[in-house]
Amino acid sequence: MLLKNTSTRFGHVSVLIHWLVALAVYGMFALGLWMVTLSYYDTWYHQAPELHKSIGSLIFFVMVIRIIWRFISPPPKPLTSYSHLTRISSKLAHFTLYLALFGILGSGYLISTADGQPISVFGWFDIPATLSEQGVQADTAGIIHLYLAWVVVVLSLLHTLAALKHHFIDRDSTLKRIFGFNPD
Repeated sequence: MLLKNTSTRFGHVSVLIHWLVALAVYGMFALGLWMVTLSYYDTWYHQAPELHKSIGSLIFFVMVIRIIWRFISPPPKPLTSYSHLTRISSKLAHFTLYLALFGILGSGYLISTADGQPISVFGWFDIPATLSEQGVQADTAGIIHLYLAWVVVVLSLLHTLAALKHHFIDRDSTLKRIFGFNPD
């Protein structure tokens, strides 16, 4: 079992974190869109936001681990077949995805704690409210949260299309690497 990344492929830890975050983000996007349609008398009106906050908090911790893991186990080197533009756009897209994800998580925290109440993560522990009652904090953070969620979805779809292009058109090992397969 290959835990750490090598110069040619991603290790199992990076692969697991990548796909776990990807699935969680899409699940959270769907949950967020669904929960804003609920009426006050719906059974899930209070439960869905609590679930959303708890999962979002866990995603934050996984993302911090992901950043630390990138220093412990740097990602594979770009393929030699990549053009200069591909290398730059890849780095820019990854950086923007990370920045937008942390922006979503931060704005979600500001929405959730605007009333001064901590976030209960599945009843396991609480994340204290450090910034609250800042005027229109929840409204402003809510707008940022929504737009950044769309940015992440659109960027991740472009990211997926680029990986598929590499696999089916360029016939290189880009897609195989993020599944943890040996590129040879």
